[in-house]
Amino acid sequence: MDMRHISGTELRKRIRRREHTGPTSGLALGFVQANLVVLPQSLAFDFLLFCQRNPKPCPIIDVTEPGSPVPTQCAPDADLRTDVPRYRLFRDGEMVDEPADLKALWQLDAVAFLLGCSFTFEDALLRAGLPVRHIDAGCNVPMYRTNIACKSAGVFAGPMVVSMRPMTSAQAIRAVQVCSRFPRAHGSPVHIGDPGAIGIRDIDRPDFGDPVEVRPGEMPVFWACGVTPQAVVMQVRPAWCITHKPGHMFVTDWRDTDLEGE
Repeated sequence: MDMRHISGTELRKRIRRREHTGPTSGLALGFVQANLVVLPQSLAFDFLLFCQRNPKPCPIIDVTEPGSPVPTQCAPDADLRTDVPRYRLFRDGEMVDEPADLKALWQLDAVAFLLGCSFTFEDALLRAGLPVRHIDAGCNVPMYRTNIACKSAGVFAGPMVVSMRPMTSAQAIRAVQVCSRFPRAHGSPVHIGDPGAIGIRDIDRPDFGDPVEVRPGEMPVFWACGVTPQAVVMQVRPAWCITHKPGHMFVTDWRDTDLEGE
């Protein structure tokens, strides 16, 4: 079966069985995808406040009870220990492993946050006839650290990360209209045009993901990105934190239309 058109539940089953271990862009089209951040309960309130103050990069989809790996609001039959294609383990701000599951790493005080993802609105972009270059190229979306500072909360502070999709000026205007309908999936772009204006030195060398071609007549269009917490963790250096590997998202049971206008 074409994985572009399966349900979020079916894709999670395949991921749990390790039948899919790569990026999720372009898969289970129409279903909400989410970034994952897992922290000890002692840091959960600070991070919740950080997300509230930075809704563009960190729009909250769901938060688990301490110790529970089940996101009861958006996928009550899921298990966050097994249903992400690849994870990242950070210790004292350093990424030390990319495990296939969290069965041996899950903590009794773990609180998991699911944050909105731009992969959610890509189906809407495609249906509007707009290009999504990394899907066409079969690679991961390019992501970059910027000089845009997030609003701090408790111990959490750091730079915004953005994702990029090349478009013509007319396509970028239409993309703003399309993506504005999805504020819990990062909404409209945060910057269009000159990468240097937001601190990106080389568009061909993303900090996360893969580079894509920006063709003549196109400009880079940047959206706030849910990888922002990973850049923040590298700066704040908590004792431990678990995230998804960039581009390897958790896919929920919610439909994209469930987030429209929220």
